[in-house]
Amino acid sequence: MEEVTVARVGKPAPDFEAQAYHEGGFKKVKLSDYKGKWVVLCFYPADYTFV
Repeated sequence: MEEVTVARVGKPAPDFEAQAYHEGGFKKVKLSDYKGKWVVLCFYPADYTFV
């Protein structure tokens, strides 16, 4: 069974891994790769869909 972690306002973001488009291609990135740095997370659920 997969563990589910929920983000909470005012708490540190849970670590996650996702595909990201970077420098002309897709790669896997983890939030923990940026520990100690400022990070802005933007999610666009409709991108790359045929709606």
